[in-house]
Amino acid sequence: MSAHFYNVSVAWNKDRKGIMCSPELDTPAQNSGCIEVATPPEFPKGIPGIWSPEHLFTAAVNSCLMTTFLAIAENSRLDFTAFSSNAKGKLEQVEGKYLMTEVILEPSVTITDEKDRERAERILTKAEAACLISNSIKSKVTMIPKIIVQTANPVTV
Repeated sequence: MSAHFYNVSVAWNKDRKGIMCSPELDTPAQNSGCIEVATPPEFPKGIPGIWSPEHLFTAAVNSCLMTTFLAIAENSRLDFTAFSSNAKGKLEQVEGKYLMTEVILEPSVTITDEKDRERAERILTKAEAACLISNSIKSKVTMIPKIIVQTANPVTV
């Protein structure tokens, strides 16, 4: 596979805020391919309620897990009805530098048959190991998977 490039620009507009855009995402459905970004409120003059680099970092790991899971599950023909994942990024000061030291992923996969539980767990583990974002960072990535078996509701007469 040849190299791929992903273009992102950022421009400061005021205070500790800016606009981040990608020309590849500039479509009507993507709201001009831009999002507002800011310093998080934990830092001086940080602004709550706006995407921060720390949120974007955590989101990159979490969304990579999802897209990798979806590809592997499709190739493995896993029958599942839902996927969701919560992620928590841990920011710490280490040797005088701020680092995202850990990302905790809590994926949840809903299947309809108990016989697919181990397979779903294996696919999640493969997805975590194959995620290119997780493989590109030095932060510890911890996964706490949850498999839900959703059976059809029995009809009562």
